[in-house]
Amino acid sequence: MFDAQLDAVYTAMKRVGYEDVDLVVAETGWPSVGDPGQPGVSLENALSYNGNLIKHVDSGKGTPLMPNRTFETYIFALFNENLKESVPERNFGLFKPDLNPVYDVGILRSEQRMGPTSAPTTATAPSAAMAPSAGKAPSSGSGKWCVAKSNASDAALQANIDYVCSSGVDCKPIQSAGACFNPNNVRSHASYAMNAYYQANGRHDFNCDFNRTGVITSTDPSHAACNYSVNQGSGLKLESSVAANTMRFSAVWHVISLATLSYCMIFIRIY
Repeated sequence: MFDAQLDAVYTAMKRVGYEDVDLVVAETGWPSVGDPGQPGVSLENALSYNGNLIKHVDSGKGTPLMPNRTFETYIFALFNENLKESVPERNFGLFKPDLNPVYDVGILRSEQRMGPTSAPTTATAPSAAMAPSAGKAPSSGSGKWCVAKSNASDAALQANIDYVCSSGVDCKPIQSAGACFNPNNVRSHASYAMNAYYQANGRHDFNCDFNRTGVITSTDPSHAACNYSVNQGSGLKLESSVAANTMRFSAVWHVISLATLSYCMIFIRIY
């Protein structure tokens, strides 16, 4: 669809004899949060769209009508804007107003990798609900794990579960019949999910903050068949969602904003 919009402008300009002008994509983006009834709006889809956009533009492949070209392209937007009217309009940013990343499309240094918030918290033991079996020694994994604070509310911990499981981290182990389903309570499930996020995103202290409901421990909270040291990989995958399809050519370019909530503003540079 991105290519379709560029080629539509090119076709219109060619028809009036100006096919040699440069095209600049002044704004294009995808919201990470939307209103109810907008299933295409998610953090995963925003990451997929903008991540694949960068890869596509940098590839130099161009478009079907303008092959082997690159286009000056600006992602909308750098920051979320909380004064805009609708939920999706407020959530196009790559960063939150407090400078923490909403998600990483590959432009951050390693120490800036995405985390729920920025204030780290440390401790030497997990909460009682997730204590390891007696005599269990720390495993040979990272040497650090992230678990829920003992004073965190169930509502806050459920929000952590929802956040992590919607970000692309594998939450199957805490689903029914999963290895970490028992003990079947919010605190146990949240500790597993928070640690999975922490392990998948580089084990930075800020990846375990979760609005001050997470704590880092040096004692492995694994229990029975539930292994907290399983590597979750590199986190979210750019190609994993339906938003990757927006890189494909489509003739219905004029309904993009309504159909997918992504959009693209193209300027014509004339010298």
